[in-house]
Amino acid sequence: MSSKSPQISSALLAAATLFTVASAEATNGYFVEGVGPKAQSMAGVGVALPQDALAAANNPAGTALVGDRLDVSFSWFTPDRSARIRGNIYGADGTYDGNKKSDFLIPELGYTRVLTSQLSWGLAVYGNGGMNTSYKNNPFAAFGSSGAAGVDLSQLFITPSLAYRPTPDHSFGIAATFAAQRFEATGLQAFDNPQVSASAGNVTNRGHDTAYGWGVKLGWIGRLRDDLSLGLSWSSRIETGEFERYEGLFADAGGFDIPENYAIGLSWEATPRLTLAADWQQILYSDTGSVGNSLSLLFQGKPLGAAGGPGFGWQDVEVSKLGIAFRAADELTLRAGISHAEQPIPTSETFINILAPGVIEDHISIGADWHTGLGEITLSYAHAFEETVQGTNSIPANFGGGEAELTMSQNILRFGWSRRF
Repeated sequence: MSSKSPQISSALLAAATLFTVASAEATNGYFVEGVGPKAQSMAGVGVALPQDALAAANNPAGTALVGDRLDVSFSWFTPDRSARIRGNIYGADGTYDGNKKSDFLIPELGYTRVLTSQLSWGLAVYGNGGMNTSYKNNPFAAFGSSGAAGVDLSQLFITPSLAYRPTPDHSFGIAATFAAQRFEATGLQAFDNPQVSASAGNVTNRGHDTAYGWGVKLGWIGRLRDDLSLGLSWSSRIETGEFERYEGLFADAGGFDIPENYAIGLSWEATPRLTLAADWQQILYSDTGSVGNSLSLLFQGKPLGAAGGPGFGWQDVEVSKLGIAFRAADELTLRAGISHAEQPIPTSETFINILAPGVIEDHISIGADWHTGLGEITLSYAHAFEETVQGTNSIPANFGGGEAELTMSQNILRFGWSRRF
């Protein structure tokens, strides 16, 4: 765990609790679909279209293009997640509801300031992603577990950014990202023994643990012509400290690094009132052992928590986003978007992912901005369509065989307030 002082660790733990994105795998795997209410109302589009002071979360080059402003927003997130087991000889068959907790409030905060005609700085504070499940009826009870089962992961990102605009047509940005993670697992006694874990006693019911790390974001936005802009962004892998209380669950003695990701975006001002934008993003889940390694390694001599040990078996995903903004009046802008993500969970890995059923692929969003004397008000709604992944040879014979099926849908309501200076 981090060597930070108890006072700092306590403060960060409180902040991570406030920013609990423990929201059952927010849309694109366990990454949020976008940061900032305006981007979110366009399905997360924002690489080439910065619209608020949270722009650096999507592309730090955007810090130079939004002016002096403050943005505050809240999302009310209600995921619906469940699992079904069938054909298990140990008696685990049944349908399991993972919604013991189903409502999450997620805040965001952004501030940008222009220093000179070429230089701007900003600060974005937001939840990057997370996962939460809580099964009152434990799906692993037939294998020796007891009590409610589930996991609770939240990630808080604090991203100070600096952007340089050498010409009116080009902006370059760099940001440092401080990440604070908070995690808890319960009801996994079936995996908490020396035959399964390299550190029995550090698998489940150990309370919340925290881990911290730093990463880098780079970005560029260039105007190709008066009505067309291109953007590029890259976020490094964030190597965090280990979850020491869960060193027997996660690979590499509790490691849970945050994956590298990169994106490209286009923004086209089709008319003075109509803007179309699109992003393509790649998230490298497979490069992080605890997320990408297959559970099958458990039966090849590598226990949970071991170096290079088993994980959740997630694969890399590509995400495509398309958004539209229409200025209906000087005081009113309407927005909408659609998004599609590849499936991160292979059908062979559904058993362990009962804990983390991040199977969402498609969602739509709508939103609107109103300019008032008290600032700009943004409202948006997004729906992630129900997705089901049916297992194929998903439950190992050691656990009685059969198949595990995962299902999820999501609804997200957002409110944002902005003020220009």
